[in-house]
This record gives sequence, C-alpha cells and structure tokens, in this order.
Amino acid sequence: MQTSTKRKIKAEYRIPYNSGYQKETFDSVPPVYIGLPVVLDGLTAVSAVASASSAAQQQQAGNRETEIQETLQSEHFQLCKTVRHGFPYQPSALAFDPVQKILAIGTQSGALRLFGRPGVECYCQHDSGAAVIQLQFLINEGALVSALADDTLHLWNLRQKRPAILHSLKFNRERITFCHLPFQSKWLYVGTERGNIHIVNVESFTLSGYVIMWNKAIELSSKSHPGPIVHISDNPMDEGKLLIGFESGTVVLWDLKSKKADYRYTHDEAIHSVAWHHEGKQFICSHSDGTLTIWNVKSPTKPFQTITPHGKQLKDGKKPEPCKPILKVEYKTTRAGEPFIILSGGLSYDTVGRRPCLTVMHGKSTAVLEMDYSIVDFLTLCETPYPNDFQEPYAVVVLLEKDLVLIDLAQNGYPIFENPYPLTIHESPVTCCEYFADCPVDLIPALYSVGARQKRQGYSKKEWPISGGNWGLITQSYPEIIITGHADGSIKFWDASAITLQVLYKLKTAKVFEKSRNKDDRPNTDIVDEDPYAIQIISWCPESRMLCIAGVSAHVIIYRFSKQEVTTEVIPMLEVRLLYEINDIETPDGEQVPPSSTPGAGSNPQSIVPQSHPSTSSSSSDGLRDNVPCLKVKNSPLKQSPGYQTELVIQLVWVSGEPPQQITSLAVNSAYGLVVFGNCNGIAMVDYLQKTVLLNLGTIELYGSNDPYRREPRSPRKTRQPSGGMLTVASCMCGLSNLYSESVKKLRTSYISLCDINEGTVVPEDRCKSPTSGSGSPNNSDDEQKMNNFIEKVKTKSRKFSKMVTNDIAKMSRKLSLPTELKPDLDVKDNSFSRSRSSSVTSIDKESREAISALHFCETFTRKADTSPSPCLWVGTTLGTVLVIVLNLPPGGEQRLLQPVIVSPSGTILRLKGAILRMAFLDTTGSLVPPAHEPWREYNVPEDKDEKEKAKKRRPVSVSPSSSQEISENQYAVICSEKQAKVISLPSQNCTYKQNITETSFVLRGDIVSLSNSICLACFCANGHIMTFSLPSLRPLLDVYYLPLTNMRIARTFCFTNNGQALYLVSPTEIQRLTYSQETCENLQEMLGELFTPVETPEAPNRGFFKGLFGGGAQSLDREELFGESASGKASRSLAQHIPGPGGIEGVKGAASGVVGELARARLALDERGQKLGELEEKTAAMLYSADSFSKHAHEMMLKYKDKKWYQF
Repeated sequence: MQTSTKRKIKAEYRIPYNSGYQKETFDSVPPVYIGLPVVLDGLTAVSAVASASSAAQQQQAGNRETEIQETLQSEHFQLCKTVRHGFPYQPSALAFDPVQKILAIGTQSGALRLFGRPGVECYCQHDSGAAVIQLQFLINEGALVSALADDTLHLWNLRQKRPAILHSLKFNRERITFCHLPFQSKWLYVGTERGNIHIVNVESFTLSGYVIMWNKAIELSSKSHPGPIVHISDNPMDEGKLLIGFESGTVVLWDLKSKKADYRYTHDEAIHSVAWHHEGKQFICSHSDGTLTIWNVKSPTKPFQTITPHGKQLKDGKKPEPCKPILKVEYKTTRAGEPFIILSGGLSYDTVGRRPCLTVMHGKSTAVLEMDYSIVDFLTLCETPYPNDFQEPYAVVVLLEKDLVLIDLAQNGYPIFENPYPLTIHESPVTCCEYFADCPVDLIPALYSVGARQKRQGYSKKEWPISGGNWGLITQSYPEIIITGHADGSIKFWDASAITLQVLYKLKTAKVFEKSRNKDDRPNTDIVDEDPYAIQIISWCPESRMLCIAGVSAHVIIYRFSKQEVTTEVIPMLEVRLLYEINDIETPDGEQVPPSSTPGAGSNPQSIVPQSHPSTSSSSSDGLRDNVPCLKVKNSPLKQSPGYQTELVIQLVWVSGEPPQQITSLAVNSAYGLVVFGNCNGIAMVDYLQKTVLLNLGTIELYGSNDPYRREPRSPRKTRQPSGGMLTVASCMCGLSNLYSESVKKLRTSYISLCDINEGTVVPEDRCKSPTSGSGSPNNSDDEQKMNNFIEKVKTKSRKFSKMVTNDIAKMSRKLSLPTELKPDLDVKDNSFSRSRSSSVTSIDKESREAISALHFCETFTRKADTSPSPCLWVGTTLGTVLVIVLNLPPGGEQRLLQPVIVSPSGTILRLKGAILRMAFLDTTGSLVPPAHEPWREYNVPEDKDEKEKAKKRRPVSVSPSSSQEISENQYAVICSEKQAKVISLPSQNCTYKQNITETSFVLRGDIVSLSNSICLACFCANGHIMTFSLPSLRPLLDVYYLPLTNMRIARTFCFTNNGQALYLVSPTEIQRLTYSQETCENLQEMLGELFTPVETPEAPNRGFFKGLFGGGAQSLDREELFGESASGKASRSLAQHIPGPGGIEGVKGAASGVVGELARARLALDERGQKLGELEEKTAAMLYSADSFSKHAHEMMLKYKDKKWYQF
C-alpha cells in the first residue's frame, strides 16, 4: 500500500488543497478533449486549487511501485527572484558616483539598475512604477536619491546587498522637473514646473521653509512666466551663488544669503542644459536652435561667445542656419590643455537619416561620434568629485535607448571600452530561450575557447572604469548555460553560473542561406514579412554537444561541435513534403494528391529531394507554387569556423500553393543519430547520419484505424465529435494487432525499402496513403470522369481561397510566434495564442488539425507485452494524445551508416486532458532516466586504427541509475499536459498517479527537473501560478501566485531547469532569473555582490597661499544656518508628504561593518527618533489647534445667545 505522507505546506506559498486521494484506474472513462481554443481567461484570477485528485491509486501489496521513497517536502521549496540580466528596458536617467565608481540607470517603468565592477549588478523597483526622471548619488555616502514622474523623491540605502528605500517625499501641488545635490551637502535643491525651487534635507527627508519663488527670481526681467526649471547648480567657487535655468531662456544667478538675484541672463532661444567652467567665472548653455552660448558671470547683457557646432557658416556675416536642439552640454577642463565641450544633438536639419551623434570639441578639433540608437543621457567621468578643481575627464558614459557605451577620451580617435556587462541579449530580439543547469564541466571552457576568436578588435586598452563594489561568495559550484535564439537567426550561449551572466559563443544560422538583396529576389520567403531566419525552437544535448534548431521559415538545421575549422564544399540538404489535405471521401483515389509523401533516401549526403516531386519545378500543373522551400541554401563552399558547424539542413516545402506550416516540436538524439520534428500537418523523422527521411506522416495517420476522433484524411468538413462524447482509452487500445496489422506491415515494408530506392524510382502512391483510407471509395462508378472534373474545379477554387487565408493567417502566426514585441493590438485573451492549438491553421477545417506538441526519445517499454526496454520515440499532440513509435536501430560503427533504421508504430495510445507539453521517464528507484547519448568527440580529426576499432564497439551511453538492474524492472512515464499530469507504470500502462493541475487556466511550461537529489515536476500556469509536484506520487509541494501572463514573451521564454532554477524574458532586453529552492534562497544573500565599499574621499583641492590670503578661492556656505528650521521656519505641510520607507530596519542590518556601519546605525537611529518626535509634535500641534478651535466656537456661541430670552431661541 502507498504510505501516506504528511504534507507541511507553508501558508504563504500555496492555497490549501483537498488532501483526499481519488481512486482511479487507467481503464476509467476520461472525457474527450475536443480541440476547442483555450482562451486566456482568468489570467489575473487566483489559481484554482490544484485539484488534488492526486491519484494515489492503491496497487497490489508488494508491488514495486509503492517502494519509492520520496524525499522532497514542501519545506524544500521557496520562490524568490535572484538576479536580472541585460540592458535596462526603456532607460530614462543616468548617474555616477565618482568615488565609489558605481553607475545607476533608471527606467520609464520605475526600475533601478546599479552596476559596479563586472559581475556586480543590482536591480531595484519603485512600487509606483512611475518613470525615473533623475538620479542623484550622495557621493561616497552609499545612498541615492531618485526623482520620479509622479512627483516623488526617494532615498535609497545602498549599504546593503538588496538596496531599500529609507524615506520618500511626495509633492502634492507642484511637479518636479530638476534636482541638484551639491557634493558633500545634505540639502537637495528641487526645481518644479511652476519655476519654484524647494530645498529638501536628505537626512530627514523634510522640506525647508526656504523657497525661491519664480517671480522673485526674475522680477521685471520678463513679462511672462519663465517656464519650468531645467537647471540648478551652485557656483563651483561660491556655494552661496545658485545658477537657475528656466526653460524659456532666462538664467538667474541667485544669492542664497541675501535672497535676491545678482544677475539675470536672457536669451531668445529655449534652454536645455547649463554647465559651469570649474573656475566659476563662465558657464555655457545649450539651446533649442542648435547653438551654445558662453556667458561671463559678470556680463549679463550678452553672451561672451555663441557657437553653432553643426551649423553651416554663411557668408556676409549672416547667422548660420538653425539646427536641431542640443539636448545636453558638459564643460570639462584639464590642466595640460584645452577644455572639453561635449554635447548631444545639434545636428543640421538637412542630415536626414543620419544616426544620433555625440560631439566632442577639444580645442580646435571636433569629433562627431555616431551612435546606433537615440541618446537618452550622457555623463563625463572625471578624476575628481570636486567641481572647483580641474576636472581631468577620462571617459564619457553614453546611455542609449538600447545600449550603454563608454568612450575613452584619453586615446586618439576616442575608442570605446569593451563592455563587460551582459547587455547584448537584445542585439537581435530574443524569440526563444533554454536553460541548462548542472552541465558537463568541460562545456563552458570549450564554448569560451571558440567564442574568444569572435571578439571584435579596436577597443580601448584601458580597464573598464566602472569598478566599484565587491563580488559575493560563490556557493553554487555547478555550471549553468543559457541559450537564446534570436530574430536574425543567431544563437547565443551564455555562462550563467553562480547568478552571473557572460556571453560565451555566438552562432549565426543564417549564413547557410542565400541572402536576398531586394524584395524581387525572394519569391519564396513571402510567408514571412520580416526575420525569415528567426529561431523558434532549440534542442540541445549538452553531453554530445549536438545542437538542432527550428526556424520560422519551416527549416531545421543540425549542428556538430568541432574545434577545427573546416570548409564544406556542398551543404548537405533535405527537402520534406509534409502535407495535410482534406478532400471528399467519395472522390476517386486515383486522382488525389497523396496526403504525405516521403522523400527519396540514400547515402548521398548532398541535396536529397523527393523524386516524385522534383525540386526544380517551382509550380504545380495548375500554376500554384509547389515543392519549393522558403529559403535557398547556398550552393557555394562554406567556410565554418571552430564551434558549431552545419551537419544537415532540412526544409519543409510548399505544397500545391500552400506554404509549409511552422514547426511546433523538435527533438534530437545523438545516440540514435536521429532528429524528429512536427507541426500541425504531421511528423517527420530524419536520420542525419545517413541523410535520409525515415518517417513522413500526417498526425492522423499515426493513429491508423484507432483515431478516437473518427477523423478521415479525405473527408469534407463535418462535426468530428464522437457520438456519446466519451471515449475510453481501453477501447482505443483493444485489438491492436488487428487494427494495426495492415498499416504496420505497409509502414515496415516502406521503411525497409527506403535505402533501396534509386534516384529514378517513383515512390508508389500506395506508400503515401493513410492506413484508414483504403476502403469506402467508389472507384467503379460510371460517373467517375464527371466527378473528377467537378472535384478539380472545386479544388482549384478552394486552393485560391485557401491561399488567401494562408497568407493572412501565416502572417498573424509569425507575429504571434515571435515575441520580439507584444503587438499593441494583441489582446492577451486572444484564443489564437493558446499553446494547445496551432495558430497558423490554413485549412478551413480547423477542428481536424492536431499538431505535434511534444517529442521525447527514450529507451523504455513500448507495449504491454514487452519484457525489456527498447529505443523508441514518444509523440505528444495538442489534443492530448501520446503515441509511441518503435525504433529498430542497426549495430554501431560502419553498420550504422550502411543499414537502414526501421521505424514502426507500437500501437500504444495514451490520453490526457489538454495539449501534451513534456514527457520523462523514471526507473524503479524514482530516478530520472535521461535519453541515451553519445559522448562528444572531434569528428574533423582523422582517426587511427585503434580509434576506428573503438568506434565500431562504441555503444550509446545511457546514464540511467537502473541500467545495472534486471531488465524485468518496470519504469514510470511522467506526462504533463496543459491541464493535468499523469504517472503511468510501464509496461503495464496503468495510470498510477494523476493530478489535475488547473481547471480554470492552463499550463504554459512544464519541466521534470532534479532538486536536492530527487525529482519533481515544475509548472508555470497562464494565471501566474508556479507549482511543483513530487514524483512519482504527484503530491503538490508548492503553489505560489507569481506572475500573470501579460504578454507572449513570457509564454515563449519561461523555462525551469535543475537545482531549483528558472528564468524568463521579463522585457525585450532583460532576463529575470528566479529560484524555487529553499536552499538557494537562504544562500542568496551571500551570493549577491556588495555595492558599497568603504573608500576615503579624495582631498579637497589646495586653495594656495595667495588665494587664501587675498580671497578668490572657493567660498563655503553654512547651509544649515540658511535652510534650517531656526532660520527659515517650517515648510507648508500641504506642499509635500513624508512617507517612511520600508528599508529602515533592513538598512541597519545590511549596513557595512566597522566605523561606517556604526555611523550608519547612529544616523539612522537619530533619523527614526527625530521622525517619531516630529510625528509626536505634529499630533500635539493638531490637538492644540483642535482645542483652540473648539474654545473659540464655544465662546462665539456664548456671545450669540447670552442676551436672548428663552422664547427667542
């Protein structure tokens, strides 16, 4: 009997579920899962309880199935985010701490990304999600101020590994436009849209009573409102003088002590930015007409100099033509030479199509540096943090819309630094990704060695200047690899070990195809408007290093890994005609196009195409495109660098005017030398060693006469729901020997004869027919000819209509399948997304379409009567069916290349509810039985005799823990669908356990993974729940509401892997990694890097003897005396609201150790004490006001009614 296990489910992780087991046998009556679209309803609804029909079916006493001891409990699981990699999506703000050497980037979605030395990164998020408009470091203080578009200021504590907000301030009546925090000051200047400046104490995050009003700043210099504040800065040599820039073009030098304007500078053009010369005698402004104006502080009447960097100088002293606005300018000085003027924008209007530029003006030279994307912001990195010293700029950080660039100012030609951060994930939009944890240890060095040769040259020779922070402790020792597929056909391998990310190797799959130079040259790629090489599916065997990809143009490419460079004279190619066609069942067979035909096969490694449909003919008899692939393979020699090299290219071809359907499932096995793929038409299997097609069948033909839906490949559209609405699996599987006898014989003979077909042999038409279509056709009808003519007319018209439908739906399906961007008009509840249905259906009869959704090579029991496991392929479909195909492999060595692989259906059919997503196998101990694989070896090095002998004897490696046990031992098949999971005992095919995962939603991704020396099933549902189940009993262990499906990108990229790791593409440019392992969550704090490190602040510049004696040096200012409460009073309470942050206690815990930590604790304690005292004072004042008000009203009432008689009331 199955021993019941006490489940200690943590309340915060899952919803309570029914703990009662339901008794079920596999011969019960499961409901038929009709192919209706699964609508994305209830995406934000709370998950239906994982209906715990956890079928702990009671087996006979003593059965081996009850002996498996499961070690995983709910205590082993906890869900938390770990790290976020990639370029910050939609960046909006930039800041740099020149002492700590930390870079901060804010985004339009309220995210905050902090970068230190390579490997030190941090992600934070503002709860409001409002755009970050500006960032200001408290230099060398371990703190950062962020200003958001919702008019809030936040103070972040960076002295802990996970930064947290200490204080927030919400402005109620004015919009924030610009902030300035002087170096080593605790007073933050905040400019607003109304033109006023407020001052915030960053220690207590309270407003000062000191306010600079716009009308007092400009007085009578302007008749109208000067516009919002666009710049605030103090004079580098005199902290008491504040330079205020208004958008309209007015600049005011404000004396903080006398509270009045010293000078006002007016210009006709709007101002975008202002920058000081370090001596404080000049400043420079950038304007909307592409000009720069340099002003002497004491000459406000007109600018000292006006420059138009990109304007054409006209003769006769006329003004140059106006240019585009200069959005930002910086003015940096050097001791040894001319100052640097660095600006963005300002290009001439006639430079149409020119890329965005950063201009560096140094002396008489002007360098224009073109950028790939729009410039969001830039900062000049200088040697000193003091604004009153020579700046000595050494680099420029340029934040682009989709990139981060660092320019070396110290070298001639201004080369860029090589970026060590993993910011190129989105170099081409990511279309799919896979995650592999616990890989072979030699994989990452091998990929790195071939990838190192791909690096570009010409970078700066200096070290990366953003070098702050310290690495965390490495507590995870296993290798992790992430593979990303992209829209341009490229594939990137990333080292993801120990929560870091580094690109290892890039493979360009498009280089095997001819590039079309213009639209007229690509008549075959019109089923895809753009990105015809985009990667859809990746299948990779880490042990053998075999790689297989499926692309959007219905192409499959198989790659081998080699460390040697080779030149391939002719690229091996196969064309497959995978067809699904529905015609009238009463039509004479002799006139029909076969529903699927198998290409001719042979040992010739060159282009092997079906001889019954030569590839040279691009159209069928009625003028429709036929037998043409979507892409053209190069016919010239291909030089292949070390790394992944093309082994075989397989393409699906057009059939009678219909484009090939996108591939929905893919699997490769190195031990068998086979690759298999399927779509909504059917399935094809290829022997990539012999370069032959072994299997090419429509999905219905896999059933033979056993189709539970009673579909017939040549029937007109009609209702296909079986009568009664219910089918039993037992009835589907009864009498298999009778039902399958003819089809098996036919398939066997055709497979055996594949290698004997000569190039001139025509494939017999019998070979291509469905096993169920042999009867019911009235071939001896007298009106046969008339019927044929009529059918031809109908077919011609239906093909034209079908082609129109094809083009529309195919284009839509491409958009759906490529998550480059979520289309704005795509409703997330659109049923075309459902993973259980093909979104690219071109047939009018959609109900009969059954796509291949899962493929799994394995060595297991294929039939009930089997006494030993054998190689086979398990096929899962979108209608919830699992079919088993037997593989008869020849011996290894040379015999493997000479004898054919025989493929035959086993007759085994299993049924689940919902589309099949994943399959795996367990042995009698409950351990995972991985597919057999061949160890990697170098194929491009000639072998000696000893090696050849070894190769002959080489057998596929099977790392099954049960490989040494008796062959009579049984196995368990674990099958996960969109709705449920089943564990089926083999070879008996009894359903041992069953779990209904979700009723109201559907599973997007399911993976069988290892964790803590055990196995579990991990699922991600469309309603946002992440769930795990024990194996084999399918006990619920974790159920957490994490992330609702909000776009296609998440659905296409979410994946689980071993050791409790998972990831998905959280934005078009970023990967979010998470863990569902309790152990990893506990170790995460140690693994994270530290942003803040105690560093001494550089010494202030020496004023010199004479400057100190006669004045002229930097003038200090006691801001406390000016802005403190005693001098300026209290600010209006309605102006801004103080909000204590959640990071107070965490900030104390996470503060650095030693003196700095003690200071941080003391300061924080004082802040909190002051805050509490302030709250108490406010409450007391409110009570006093209330009492006074009550007293006043009472006195007024007394006076009103004092002299009145009782009858006057």
